[in-house]
Amino acid sequence: MLIKPSLINLSFWSPCCTAHLRTGRLAFSVLNRPQPKYEGHFPLTFTERGVLVVGSAITSLFDPRRGDLIATLGETTATPYFIHRLRDAMLSSPTGRRILRDRPRITSRTMSLQYLRTLPDKSVGRAYASWLDREGVSPDTRDSVRYINDEECAYVMQRYRECHDFYHALTGLPVMVEGEVALKAFEFANTLLPMTGLSLFAVFRLKPAERSRFWHTYLPWALTNGLRSKEIINVYWEEQLQRNVDQLRTELGIEQPPDLRQTRRALKAQRKAAKEKMDLIGGLKEA
Repeated sequence: MLIKPSLINLSFWSPCCTAHLRTGRLAFSVLNRPQPKYEGHFPLTFTERGVLVVGSAITSLFDPRRGDLIATLGETTATPYFIHRLRDAMLSSPTGRRILRDRPRITSRTMSLQYLRTLPDKSVGRAYASWLDREGVSPDTRDSVRYINDEECAYVMQRYRECHDFYHALTGLPVMVEGEVALKAFEFANTLLPMTGLSLFAVFRLKPAERSRFWHTYLPWALTNGLRSKEIINVYWEEQLQRNVDQLRTELGIEQPPDLRQTRRALKAQRKAAKEKMDLIGGLKEA
């Protein structure tokens, strides 16, 4: 027997299902994924996003060298609010609006390291190139954004990601875990991106002396400078390469923290000298 559509009790259907009957569209699911909005874009369901947040957060905590997982954590936790706030900060700045219009990219093809190495010692470009050389880092190591739906916000995240090494060069913080945690604390205070705050859990992987140094020296520096400085996402780095790096720090309101590598070298030398002294004293007692 045929049943008339009017006799179907729609109360047994969920509101989303009745909406799909009216519109003829299927719900967003792994079997019905929307078309990408830009090259490399991969739309996620709510469940997929949650799984990636938890998985990337836990794994990157135990292996902070997994830049791909840190990138995934950054993208999946930035929406819907935080990346839009950062985009709005750019829209509120004349320089930020130019960056959004021009869409510059920072790679080895667009940023000639050979040229930057010829700039004066105190220039931004020379400081950037010197930091890359010292730390053995390349500007081509940044993953492309995949999981942010809004195309303009995806560029904002890409821009933040590619400018990260400039933040290292500006502050002088190295790529070791202790330096990365300090810089992430600064970035959290300045950008409010959740990933930068979540990265602070890595402080518990540090040695006791390193944790103490972070709590008493680098965290106060990061919060003070990150909160009071201008939005660093609005720096058009490509136009600042020949500027004096100290002048740029002053303009942005950023104080350079204590040199972490120098501090670690000095402490290592002190421990070595103390050990040699104890060995000498032990040898004299035995004699």
